[in-house]
Amino acid sequence: QVQLVESGGGLVQAGDSLRLSCVISGRTIGGIGWGWFRQAPGKERESVAAISWTGSTRYSDSVKGRFTISRDFAKNTVYLQMHSLKPEDTAIYVCAGNPTGTSGLADYWGQGTQVTVSS
Repeated sequence: QVQLVESGGGLVQAGDSLRLSCVISGRTIGGIGWGWFRQAPGKERESVAAISWTGSTRYSDSVKGRFTISRDFAKNTVYLQMHSLKPEDTAIYVCAGNPTGTSGLADYWGQGTQVTVSS
């Protein structure tokens, strides 16, 4: 059984940084892509970053230049480094395995970690 456990969320001020971690168990992170989605109250789930199995990355326009997705094969972990956080980044951030583009479909999902950015 594949499990994804996110951590690293919290309450921060605008301009601060956070690093989210997604520890995967039950399979290696190699061979498929991984992504981070977020969902704010009253809004649809949004794909914010993805890394393909080859290592290429993609970001939504809203986070491009501020967020970086990466992976550590030794730790079987996917990260989302977030800088210059804004109040509009407030959401539950969810890690996903083998996402289908930005469709919101994926083979594996974590439970999410809350990120709250105060102004």
